Amino acid sequence: MSAVTDEPAAEAEQRASGSSFYLAMRIMPKVQREAMFEIYSFCRKVDDIADEAGPRDVRLDQLQHWRNDIDALYGGTPPPHLRGLASVVRDFDLQREDFLAIIDGMEMDVVADIRAPTLSTFDVYCDRVASAVGRLSVRVFGMETQAGLALAHHLGRALQITNILRDLDEDAAIGRLYLPREALADAGITTTDNPAAALASSTVGQACAPIAARAERHFAEANAIMAKCPRRTVRTPRVMAIAYRMILNRLMARGWQPPRQPVRLRRSQFLWIFLRHAIL
Repeated sequence: MSAVTDEPAAEAEQRASGSSFYLAMRIMPKVQREAMFEIYSFCRKVDDIADEAGPRDVRLDQLQHWRNDIDALYGGTPPPHLRGLASVVRDFDLQREDFLAIIDGMEMDVVADIRAPTLSTFDVYCDRVASAVGRLSVRVFGMETQAGLALAHHLGRALQITNILRDLDEDAAIGRLYLPREALADAGITTTDNPAAALASSTVGQACAPIAARAERHFAEANAIMAKCPRRTVRTPRVMAIAYRMILNRLMARGWQPPRQPVRLRRSQFLWIFLRHAIL
């Protein structure tokens, strides 16, 4: 198995170093670790396009360029900036459709600001921006195919839903509201064109509670899958799951009514999780 070349690996690790998942990635053997840095770097670059404030048509064009680059990579002529990723694709048999799904997920944020999607659209979004990343990652972890796909499905959704609940106010500030339309309607919230107003509702907790419960179910399924897998293959996702479940627990304990104090884990807390759960 060939390693990622030194310069792209260094650049990819630098980009990943600011991620809350960095320590979880660092515990893997060198080749797997560098592969995860490359995957993360790709995800970060396309996510930056989705989150920047430039004209939508320009950003859609940028995402199309990424699709073309992925097509070129799988066609055997990767552009220079994807040579490191090309090695990872070859070494771990990563699937083209998962990269394209990630781009499609980012495009959902570019076409229009997501506001109160239907539950089905909410699930599609979580699959594309999170579970598709998981499907790439589990191949690097070395998991058996069916268990890996199941873990990607559940843990990806658990992490993404936790992110959505954690970032309610941050997303509202840029005009986005990811809480599903059905959950909002059940809570009597009909104002969805103004995310900040929707989140200021006295019943917002009734909208958030079933979404948090959905995340809890996904965490439970992910933990059941990991319990049956060789420990060496799930050390990294286990650290991710423990850290994000801790965030979800704190969000639920804090409550959903404004003013909502931000919930974050300090780097030292991730280190504690790493020391307690990641070392064989």
